[in-house]
Amino acid sequence: MSVRKRYVQVGVGGRSMMYSQAVIETFASDCEMVAFCDNNEGRLNMRVKWAQEKGASVKGYGAGDFEKMIAETRPDVVIVTTKDCYHDEYICRAMELGCDVITEKPMTTDEKKCQRIIDTQKKTGKSCTVTFNYRYSPPRTQVKDLLMSGTIGEVLSIDFHWLLNTHHGADYFRRWHRNKENSGGLMVHKSTHHFDLVNWWLSSVPKAVYAMGHRKFYTPETADRMGLTQRGERCLDCPEAKRCSFYLNLRENEELKGLYLDNEKHDGYFRDRCVFSDKIDIEDSMNVLVEYETGAKMTYSLNAFCPWEGYMVAFNGSKGRLEHFCQESVYINGDGTVPGEMIAGQTTVKVFPHFKAEYPVEVWTGTGGHGGGDPILLADLFSSNPPKDKYLRKADQRSGAYSILTGMAANRSMATGQRVFINDLVKNIGIPDYPPMSR
Repeated sequence: MSVRKRYVQVGVGGRSMMYSQAVIETFASDCEMVAFCDNNEGRLNMRVKWAQEKGASVKGYGAGDFEKMIAETRPDVVIVTTKDCYHDEYICRAMELGCDVITEKPMTTDEKKCQRIIDTQKKTGKSCTVTFNYRYSPPRTQVKDLLMSGTIGEVLSIDFHWLLNTHHGADYFRRWHRNKENSGGLMVHKSTHHFDLVNWWLSSVPKAVYAMGHRKFYTPETADRMGLTQRGERCLDCPEAKRCSFYLNLRENEELKGLYLDNEKHDGYFRDRCVFSDKIDIEDSMNVLVEYETGAKMTYSLNAFCPWEGYMVAFNGSKGRLEHFCQESVYINGDGTVPGEMIAGQTTVKVFPHFKAEYPVEVWTGTGGHGGGDPILLADLFSSNPPKDKYLRKADQRSGAYSILTGMAANRSMATGQRVFINDLVKNIGIPDYPPMSR
């Protein structure tokens, strides 16, 4: 009989429950959660109580007692689901204390912190797994399968455009993500998903980046044009609540009320700040050019104020073109709904061979969050005997680094107006394990 791995989790906010449930419920025969750690006493106590009601014997530790938690509970693995800007602290200290790490994306928020993680992993030899659930989504895996098979030959260029709607997209401007010191901006926090997909789809890494961006929608001027001139700092009891399409009522959603409104007295964090605040410093519209080591070039855009949510990506190859379209469900983080579900009938894959008729491809489907990727990812992370994966979807710190470095280079390029080379940002990353590509 195999011995169950011991886990602790640091950070019990909106994205953390998926991992808690996987360890304590879905994979209980393989895993044991022994402790939680958070800087908000109220949320921490909620998670400990929930786990104990599920039959888990867990302890709760404040953020200042992280090392004490490791010493007392002796975990094999630390799951990091904190605010992005603190990821590096917990990742590195966990490895230094002899633990493997599983971390939410983005791995961290700037190149200095990224270098620290790369160096610490090399020094300690511990594993650092970064959770890119979009790789595991069946239609995105299908795109990888088609490209690996040489369906359109060598990929020479990519056009990739991601739309965040005025429900989900706006939510990044209410939360701590609205400031780059916390999240790295949407180029790092959100686009790390997309940049990792392209790296993995191409089995390559970025070489150089040029970018432009601005914030033109989530601004005080936009609110004034909408006639919302009596705005408060937050949605709660805002005088414009009845007229504002962006109003978020924390009182009426049980999940958000429990996680945030009921516990804001512990840390002063407001989950519902005004999306039109002048204190926001992240962009809401970004355009990026990326050159890859294979020589392929990508045009990419991200807009956070669109009427629908999803993406369009096209690969131009030496033997033809592959187009993939996906429209996703509407949600906001932590509201209790499934994040990023594919809308039935709104996901397509089409191949346009050279000198032959185009043809649609029957789309691989799945259920669950992030296009059906979450359940497959969790099985790969926590099952003691996961199936062999020819697509090599499980990612480590190398993939984690290259996914965020495209965004970090884009941030630097937007600030300087210059092209930025990835090798100038972080050293000695190594090349991720990617499957070979046919041409």
